[in-house]
Amino acid sequence: MRDVQATNRTTLTAAEDSSAKAKGYLRPVAARALLVGVALLGAGVDVVTKIVAVATLDPADPPRLFGGLLRLRLIRNPGAAFSFAESATLVFSLFALAVLIFVVGFLLPRVAHRGWAIAFGLLTAGVLGNLGDRVFREPGFLRGHVVDFLQLPYWPVFNVADMCVTSAAILIMALSIFSHANLDGTVVATTSEPTESESATSDSAIEDDQ
Repeated sequence: MRDVQATNRTTLTAAEDSSAKAKGYLRPVAARALLVGVALLGAGVDVVTKIVAVATLDPADPPRLFGGLLRLRLIRNPGAAFSFAESATLVFSLFALAVLIFVVGFLLPRVAHRGWAIAFGLLTAGVLGNLGDRVFREPGFLRGHVVDFLQLPYWPVFNVADMCVTSAAILIMALSIFSHANLDGTVVATTSEPTESESATSDSAIEDDQ
């Protein structure tokens, strides 16, 4: 009987946790608006900075800023973020489309947490920014080369969209480890064993019934 009661208590605790609101909970409408806002802002900054870079930077003479810490080196990248896998342009274009569909079709309707909304907004911004290059830039549809122009010492050339994707990955890992919040803003369910006093009380109640 004690085992049955302990199981019931554990089940109740998990049910209570699953309905509790985590820190950072937002109403679904507000969370969706935040995700879309972050996505549009990040993608917009990416597009504007790329337009300015293409119009003003000379690939043969990259400016050095902050004592050489940052170089504005303009390149056209057919690969993924940070010039990875440059021979797989079409593959990464299709993957980016799949990620975008997943975020809009599955994650966006379910998000109700500030942190998760920001994380997936950043991810969407990065995907949109680089996908726009692959769709609209030369040499053709879904095969366009991404504009990269930011370079740190001992680091591949990147852009604002790459920064958004990297920031999203870091935030997603941090939320998964530390936040104890589900995508829908509820607390991650936990189980707890009954204390000795609770067990003793249950035993006494059973004996009284008998």
